[in-house]
Amino acid sequence: MDGSDARANLDRLIRERGENYGAVSRLLGRNVAYIQQFVKRGTPRKLDEADRRLLARHFGVDERLLGAADADVAAPVATSHLRDREREFSVVPRLEFGASAGAGALERDEAVAGALAFDPRWLRALGVRQDMLSIIRVAGEAMAPTLSDGDDIMVDRSDAATRLRDGIYVLRMDDALMVKRLALTPRRGHVSIRSDNPLYPAFEDVALKDIALVGRVIWAGRRVG
Repeated sequence: MDGSDARANLDRLIRERGENYGAVSRLLGRNVAYIQQFVKRGTPRKLDEADRRLLARHFGVDERLLGAADADVAAPVATSHLRDREREFSVVPRLEFGASAGAGALERDEAVAGALAFDPRWLRALGVRQDMLSIIRVAGEAMAPTLSDGDDIMVDRSDAATRLRDGIYVLRMDDALMVKRLALTPRRGHVSIRSDNPLYPAFEDVALKDIALVGRVIWAGRRVG
């Protein structure tokens, strides 16, 4: 298969899945324009082997559709059923910085430090879109015991100000990225910003215009022991 076939196949898979070039680029930990340049301009000439393998698993297709030679594709082994299941995983990028204390914005373009794989059926049950999800790490103990320093949290960036309700959110305030519990107040357009750890102060009746909601925290994972 020549490079043009691989580019056409990848373009078709992206469109059929309802994804976009930028989201697939971020899945690979690449610059947001990487996949568009590959598909439209043929740059790079062919996909890196690791990128090709990740994309094949993400879309659930044979690597040869994306430009792999027969010799590059491993022969089936006893774990073929498991490999088939792996191709069904949805990969959510993990960003390199933490939320709770620290400056910055939730930008995915150049901050990808890895990824976690999830069963797409589980994600669909949560009612979320994969391309709107990010994994970041909690920094500090402001949300203990609910969230501890070093916990990974999944943030749904599509669920922010337009669907605001009581819950845990990642937000920016005074140029700091943090994870806090928000509670609606009787005063329209205002919220209370609280930490689950009573040693940290709460901010009552804060105007929504003074903060930037990044997304709602919908899952958390932590190391035990």
